[in-house]
Amino acid sequence: MNHRQANEKAPAYAMREAYINAPLQLVWNILANFDKWPEWNESVKEMHLQGEVAAGTEFRWIAGGLKIRSRIEEVTSPVRIAWSGRTMGIRAKHSWTFAAEKNGTKVRTEESFEGLVVVLFARQMRKALGNALDQGISALKKEAEKRHHEVRA
Repeated sequence: MNHRQANEKAPAYAMREAYINAPLQLVWNILANFDKWPEWNESVKEMHLQGEVAAGTEFRWIAGGLKIRSRIEEVTSPVRIAWSGRTMGIRAKHSWTFAAEKNGTKVRTEESFEGLVVVLFARQMRKALGNALDQGISALKKEAEKRHHEVRA
């Protein structure tokens, strides 16, 4: 089993893509600075990174009202970061992939949920997961474009 990859066959899986009108390195720097997530992503209330942003580092956070224990599984700066997490019987795998495109950045985020609670409430879980990815990718886009515009202004 690949811990780095969201499971497309999981009971709940979602993927979202967006184009961000800001340079790849800027977008990466925002996402890779875990401690600052609550400043730009309103769904993240707390973030406690226990070490460097590197494979194997654990972090505990509160997002979407849930306390989550996570572990970074892969960091390939500035193009990919992935982590796994657990909360209330849910096992999650989440990844972000970035690619320079034109004058900006193409972003892809995907996540899967597995576990008995996910099987029992699959429809609601899929909807919640899709909404969470929509929220996260739009928060990242808004922050990156705002910072990019400030630099150029």
